[in-house]
Amino acid sequence: MKSNHTYSMAFSSCPNDTFIFKAIARKLIDLHGYKFDIVLKDVETLNQNAAKGTYDITKLSFAAFGSLVDTYALLRTGSALGIGCGPLIISLPGRYIDDKKKPVIAVPGMGTTACHLFRFYMDDLFAGKETHIMPMPFEKIMPAVIEKKADFGVIIHEGRFVYQDMGFELKADLGQWWENKTFLPIPLGCIAVKRDIDPAIARDIQNLIRHSIDHAFLHPSKAYDYIQAHAQELNTEVIQQHIKLYVNDFSKDIGKKGEAAITTFFEKARESGLIKKSKTPLFAC
Repeated sequence: MKSNHTYSMAFSSCPNDTFIFKAIARKLIDLHGYKFDIVLKDVETLNQNAAKGTYDITKLSFAAFGSLVDTYALLRTGSALGIGCGPLIISLPGRYIDDKKKPVIAVPGMGTTACHLFRFYMDDLFAGKETHIMPMPFEKIMPAVIEKKADFGVIIHEGRFVYQDMGFELKADLGQWWENKTFLPIPLGCIAVKRDIDPAIARDIQNLIRHSIDHAFLHPSKAYDYIQAHAQELNTEVIQQHIKLYVNDFSKDIGKKGEAAITTFFEKARESGLIKKSKTPLFAC
């Protein structure tokens, strides 16, 4: 199904997203007549913009999507789910989460999956422990801990590959904790479309993203400058580690196991009072 409409397509500047979408952004694959206005922003900004219905197609934290199911529907391609890829809690040496004082925790946005996982983790292991959660862009979290504006940081993206070199200690791997509790992959980020988009068009867009991923794996060096131009960490090895960790079979198709992970995540979010119950189907097609 073709459309003369130009669709706004927003995703993050992180290497996993630019890797997934580079063939669309650079028109390296046949777009079958579809036109896209590409926007790159950090995930928390995308979460906030989605609350206003800003973009037709957008990257979201699964945590944010849980509150936006009446506005957006999930696509089955482009997501970030996986094993061993969850957020990490870090601090300077000598700090412990169960210290008596009320710790300040820097998180990459209140509507992020990282923040939700931190809350699940605290409810599970430190019920009743008071914390002060301080949201900020993900790239500012480690500097905030170094400058002692925050006692702990919940880090995502490239941070997991460089935190040790910056003198931090790992306090908890939230992905490992989730996997031990649920035996499921961790749902981090998703691609969603507005619910007023025709399901046939949503399916076409879903297929284009799948083709873009396939192209990226077949031709990893093509348009690599596009990935590098937007990455927070320019080290090629770190960029490659990032892509390898966050782009996988779940990115190509969420599948049944991915669906189970998403459903479980939303159930825990409802139990924690973070999202409301909804009977709206999750997927666009």
